[in-house]
Amino acid sequence: MKQRKLGADGPMVGALGLGCMSFGATASGATDQATSYAAMDMAWDMGLTHFDTANVYGPHTSEQIVGQWMADRGHHPSIATKAGIQRDLDHPVNNDPAYLEVELDGSLARLGVDHVDLFYIHRREQAVPIADVAGFMGRMVEKGKIGGWGLSEVSPTTLRLAHAQTPVRAVQNEYSLWTRQPELGLIAECAQLGVAFVAFSPLARGVFGRTIIDPSDPDFGPFRAVMPRFQPDLWPRNKCRAEEFGELAAKIGTTPPALALAWLLAQGDHIIPIPGTRTAHHMSDWADADKIDMTPALVAQIETILPVGWAWGDRYADSQARTPEAYC
Repeated sequence: MKQRKLGADGPMVGALGLGCMSFGATASGATDQATSYAAMDMAWDMGLTHFDTANVYGPHTSEQIVGQWMADRGHHPSIATKAGIQRDLDHPVNNDPAYLEVELDGSLARLGVDHVDLFYIHRREQAVPIADVAGFMGRMVEKGKIGGWGLSEVSPTTLRLAHAQTPVRAVQNEYSLWTRQPELGLIAECAQLGVAFVAFSPLARGVFGRTIIDPSDPDFGPFRAVMPRFQPDLWPRNKCRAEEFGELAAKIGTTPPALALAWLLAQGDHIIPIPGTRTAHHMSDWADADKIDMTPALVAQIETILPVGWAWGDRYADSQARTPEAYC
């Protein structure tokens, strides 16, 4: 697999990374160690060398299984983890430096490592000055606990403020053919500052799978089930567009996930998508994403089927939209 740089001062990693949320069985149904190991084995063999996890996935289960896999296999991928989301309705985000360091230490212990390449604040807490968070992250770099730090679900203005205090290695926001808000300045800001843009949910929550996700599937999970785009009045309209995209992928001899990922990779050399899956067999559909020739004609065909703003409904329900930063 082709390589990309994880921020100006970061390591070289596979152009695609692996999102490890599903190993925590938080969004896509139950899993087990053998299934998770098989997925990570295939990812490693394919050249996906950047694994992305978080303390809240499980909670803790994803970090534990990734750590066990690394110890058992002797592999050393670039690891990113996150902290800042709490299961507290009154205080869902915590960016207090003392809290973050405790959580970081817990993540390192579960992963079985003494440092990670990348540590994100999972969401920004508006009551805590971003300069305080950036200063704390700088101290964690000095202590050798992290190689660099990142921000998740933030605006371009937050990135500028944070980067001026302590250089940011990566920003992780949702970005795909059905969620294109980062094009409103954030992707350009990352490129200008030398910050990697890590695209989570690049396959649109399963919409761009070889088989389109079915909201009635028992494994669909409660997190996706409340999203407006999957509601009965809107989902048929979204599914119809996704089917057209699948027909285009078949016409050019590839899969919908590979084509969706190839489109993302073509949006900038600093963009690293992190598709996630519980199972290895889905991963084979991504294999040639970095080899697809995104010609102007192909891009135009994709934009005709899936123009900016094509998706019906918001990406999050109101209950889910409390903590991501909104911007326009």
